[in-house]
Amino acid sequence: MKVVDISDEIFRELGEPSTLSIPAIAYWIRSNVGQMNNLIHTDYYIQSKDLEIVTLVNKVAVEIGENEKAILKKMYFIHFYDQKLRTQMLTMDTDTVIAVRDGDSSVTKVNRNEIAKSIAAVKNQEYQELRMMVQSYSTSKAGPLQVAGDDTTTDGSEVSGKLPLRNSTFI
Repeated sequence: MKVVDISDEIFRELGEPSTLSIPAIAYWIRSNVGQMNNLIHTDYYIQSKDLEIVTLVNKVAVEIGENEKAILKKMYFIHFYDQKLRTQMLTMDTDTVIAVRDGDSSVTKVNRNEIAKSIAAVKNQEYQELRMMVQSYSTSKAGPLQVAGDDTTTDGSEVSGKLPLRNSTFI
């Protein structure tokens, strides 16, 4: 799958924010494929000819799968909410007025602290989801390193309720 296609999906899933563009997302993806590789122990890279994210399997280029793409997208969501949180933290010293009343003089302002807490909660939720996705991915791709033990029988039969028969030379 091409970087621009993943960028377009991310852009649409975030609700097409006016402060973000597909090329900016594509740049982030190109810069962070290595971080995804470190998280899930893979060897994906971006082909320079068509900007497709691939890995080599038996010397054949195989494009990024849905699970890997989902992890990369989740990584971007965390980055996105981290940027939003930083922006909120930088603007804490400015006041945004929501409503002003003249009779009895009342001014209502935005509570930036609560907004920052909400964004931080969303970011933490995305991070927890990423951790679960990486753990699930790693578990599903893991294979046994070795098979140990003697679970075989010499004559191919097993006596019910007893351990498999063994050749007397192994006892």
